[in-house]
Amino acid sequence: MTPSAGHAIALDRGTSFWSDGRVATGGSPWKVVRLADAALPHLAALRRAGARGLADPSPVGRALARRLLDLGMAHPVPAPCPGPHEVTVVIPAFGRPDELERSLAAVKGLPVIVVDDHSPDPGPLRRVAEAHGARLVRHDRNRGPAAARNTGLRLVETPLAAFVDSDCRPACGWLDVLVPHFDDPRVAAVAPRVLPDDHVPDGGSALLARYEAARSSLDMGARPALVRPGGRLGFVPTATLLVRVAAAEGNAFDEDLRLGEDVDFVWRLGDRGWHVRYEPAARVTHTARLRPADWARRRHEYGTSAADLARRHPGRLAPARPSAWNLAVLGLLARGRPGAAAACAGASAALLARRLSRLPAGPGLAAALVGKGVVADAAAVGHALRREWWPLGLLTLAAAPRSRLASTAAAAMLAPIGLEWLRQRPSVDPVRYTVLRLAEDVAYGSGVTAASVRARSAAPLRPDVRLPNRTARHSPS
Repeated sequence: MTPSAGHAIALDRGTSFWSDGRVATGGSPWKVVRLADAALPHLAALRRAGARGLADPSPVGRALARRLLDLGMAHPVPAPCPGPHEVTVVIPAFGRPDELERSLAAVKGLPVIVVDDHSPDPGPLRRVAEAHGARLVRHDRNRGPAAARNTGLRLVETPLAAFVDSDCRPACGWLDVLVPHFDDPRVAAVAPRVLPDDHVPDGGSALLARYEAARSSLDMGARPALVRPGGRLGFVPTATLLVRVAAAEGNAFDEDLRLGEDVDFVWRLGDRGWHVRYEPAARVTHTARLRPADWARRRHEYGTSAADLARRHPGRLAPARPSAWNLAVLGLLARGRPGAAAACAGASAALLARRLSRLPAGPGLAAALVGKGVVADAAAVGHALRREWWPLGLLTLAAAPRSRLASTAAAAMLAPIGLEWLRQRPSVDPVRYTVLRLAEDVAYGSGVTAASVRARSAAPLRPDVRLPNRTARHSPS
């Protein structure tokens, strides 16, 4: 089904075009595609429209929009739609009545189901729910957030359900921005941007508050996206998530998962052909964990979900997926052999050009893809050294002053953090920002290590190296 004639789309910032628009690169996950000549005038109009988007009512324009949306090369630009909306809010809660009070105040005017996951003292939650006219359901034992969301979802009678954690407060107009996405019948869920508030509790760290403002684990950034494994945005948290009830069949969330249930839910929706979208124009604030021990512990806990997710979704938790060609180029550069590295990259580009020979693009496309692929794989290996391979990463940083190979690997670890700081200009100096970034990654990586040891599985730690003789999709080599 094609999008409605009245709905605008805009090209994603990561989409590039070659040969006057006949070849496109980008999407979620990344790919190279050929576009029909009949679509070129419509594509040109879409490119001229820029970020404001374009609603092309012609059959070819609508077919092009559908394809670009499905590929993740474009995103919808729906006009906000004022309520009322047929949405029921589901709030899983465990203690923290003060947080629930603030959350309920933020969703005032909507039907709300609060699921008390067997809080030790149920009285305060009951009184808060009654004061706001919310329906309260209590579990007879603690079953985890996945079960609490499922319990609430089974009681929803509206077409859409909004999962809102008790420490989250949606901003005014959030549903006006999110609900129009469901005019696309392929959309199952839409996530808003979740930002930390600026309150520093007793015992909290003002430094961590400034760091969280720039890099919260729940903040997926300022760019809209189609959410898919292997894409720029591989998952969204369910801290706040608007869901089409018809798409959430049975027990939507895996109740055996105490952590990572949101990732699993989003991935299973995608596996069934549904779209999950991220819409940063809708905003939600949440209460960040700003006590240093709590902050580090929570990152560690996030990492412990890796083994369970790897068992349910084989291959998707690989910490890096480098090309063997790119590893060879990087290894030669690390050993101070730029000429040999250039020759290796040239051979890789020549082979890629042969694979792309049926596309109307010259050798420049293959050369550009190889260059981008080398940079991307260097960043991916550096990321893995900071997180999943953190013991090796720490040894690398220690050995960097004495070893050319270690110093090159250290650059791959640290350069992306420096670029991140330059782009965001957070109110944290670059040295402390780098230290906190490394601490965050090590805390998460230690959780991955612990979970892998308990599960006796190396799957979350094992890279997926793309070998030259493997059949490759059109992607950076």
